[in-house]
Amino acid sequence: MKSIIMAGGSGTRLWPLSRSKYPKQFIKFKEFDYSLFQMTVLRCMRQGKLSDIYVLTVKEYEFIVRLQIEELHLSVNTVNIIVEPKPKNTLPAIYNAVKLIGGSHTIVVMTSDHLIRDVDSFVSTVLSGEKLAENYIFAFGVKPTAPETGFGYIAPGESLEIGYRIKEFKEKPNAETAIEYVKHGYYWNSGMFMFGTKLFIEEVKVYAPDVYSAFEGKGGFGVSPNISIDYGVMEKSTRTAVLPLISDWDDLGSFYTFYDTFAANKDKSGNVGFGAEQFINATDNLVYSQRDKTYALIGVKDLIVVDEGDALLICDKNCTQDVRQAVVSLQQKNDNRADFHLTEYRPWGSFTVLENGQFYKIKRLTVLKGKQLSYQMHYHRSEHWIVVDGTATIVVNGDEKIVQSNESMFIPAGHKHRLRNDGKVTLEVIEVQSGHYLGEDDIVRFEDDFRR
Repeated sequence: MKSIIMAGGSGTRLWPLSRSKYPKQFIKFKEFDYSLFQMTVLRCMRQGKLSDIYVLTVKEYEFIVRLQIEELHLSVNTVNIIVEPKPKNTLPAIYNAVKLIGGSHTIVVMTSDHLIRDVDSFVSTVLSGEKLAENYIFAFGVKPTAPETGFGYIAPGESLEIGYRIKEFKEKPNAETAIEYVKHGYYWNSGMFMFGTKLFIEEVKVYAPDVYSAFEGKGGFGVSPNISIDYGVMEKSTRTAVLPLISDWDDLGSFYTFYDTFAANKDKSGNVGFGAEQFINATDNLVYSQRDKTYALIGVKDLIVVDEGDALLICDKNCTQDVRQAVVSLQQKNDNRADFHLTEYRPWGSFTVLENGQFYKIKRLTVLKGKQLSYQMHYHRSEHWIVVDGTATIVVNGDEKIVQSNESMFIPAGHKHRLRNDGKVTLEVIEVQSGHYLGEDDIVRFEDDFRR
């Protein structure tokens, strides 16, 4: 069995936790040891070898995928990472991966941004469907826990040895229609699938010939239409089935479901908190923050409060589907808080903006073991590096110097320089920038391990 993990989504409905440059599948939420993506990789290893995993992603997330696999102490070179040159929705991405895998296999297509706690039951469901994967393209269905309007629905038909033939797919409904769907035993569409490679290729050839010809010829993503597997194949094929998941499932698609995910944290008034929150005459609220703050909610109900330092979300719990409108508004204003966190990740580690003034900026740099920044130069700013943990190798105009914890070094504007971690622990450096222009684009790279 081969596993395809889709890891290219942007997760705008969980802003400001999820940003386009570091979306929800890579976030380590409170109370979890791993990100959703890392959990998905570990689940897939229960169904096959590490080399049987294929991760589909886009160029800007490739280094994040690699770093998160390395964090699991797995061989990143064993996992197959497929980078889409141009995002064209799920069907072209999956078909391209199937062609690259080749041969005759059972394929399981996994989302990377869903939470599944009961891994044993999930794996049991997947393995049970393998015997019919040559005859049907299975969609994994989830028994609804509420008439949710944020999911598509699947109407089950004729009963099979396992699962059901699919009678009909339903788009995301309004509240009244969702109640009817739940009443009639419909399933939520989880966005996960299983099929035999031969059957899948045959059905794509018949029902999505433009996708088939794009990848059977030489055009690939460049000429393929932008289409989902649901629209392209699942809603048209007569050889589809739904396999009900017997495990828990949460797509964390909005803060409404986010609230339910952490229901174990509820107080007697239904408030969900994670730290020093104070709820006074308040009911059914959620406060989530990585900040060291005290939050007091007094006399309010059904509020979602999410504090990320550079962005604060306050919304009614019943309006969480509209969060993406805030992201669109920020993007229209060219406000990079739609896309970037205060902490930005790089192939060598990360940096966090601690303070940002008119002519200065203070960052915390985290450089992983064996990694180094590019050999670079800035026209408009000087930098002062203070090592707070670990040992830094600093190169300035070709000269190397070892800088220990509690020591520092000044790099004037116009000087070529590089920071490297040759030590045995993660390197932590405070960087103080000063100058009249402090933009991230004031970088001239001369050498770079990551080909930027």
